[in-house]
Amino acid sequence: MKDTNKIKDLLDTMGSASIINRAKVADYIIAKQELFPKLIDVAFETEYKLHHKAAWILEFVLNDNLEWIIPHLDFFTSNLQKLNNQSVIRPASKICKWIAIAFDKNTVFKQQLTQTHIENMIEAGFDWLIGDNKVATQAYSMHFLYLLGKQKITRFDWVHQELKKIISQNMPTASSGYKGQGKYVLKMIK
Repeated sequence: MKDTNKIKDLLDTMGSASIINRAKVADYIIAKQELFPKLIDVAFETEYKLHHKAAWILEFVLNDNLEWIIPHLDFFTSNLQKLNNQSVIRPASKICKWIAIAFDKNTVFKQQLTQTHIENMIEAGFDWLIGDNKVATQAYSMHFLYLLGKQKITRFDWVHQELKKIISQNMPTASSGYKGQGKYVLKMIK
């Protein structure tokens, strides 16, 4: 409880969401790594009014310390579906993209990411792709769905077909950002 309160105090007093302020809080968490698990908890605490700031800080911390998420993959991936705030979904989708990249590169994530983690990420990714989400979230989702779908896991051999179908259906009316990422992903699928 004490660590949770410390995280909330940091978020309450960080001021504006400027990159400088986010970086300061992220640096504090990096220096006090024992606070990291509580940062994840607060980012997913949807009833807490500043949980979006925790998600922003989580993104900053994991940008250089992605392996820190490994002991928390169960919690992180199983709670993706409960996110409903665009300001939290965007960093969560970006983190999923980083995890998929690391998994694809045959790093320690190859041994740590279970089929359940992958299923949870795929389910969230498709929900974010077809839902009313910002282009950045959809672009990150396309990317990590492509990477997870290309793995030699027969259980997920349907992912590319479904991804291709959804992107193709959305392209005619999509924004230029969506179209750009969509064309890129479709080209990689072929």
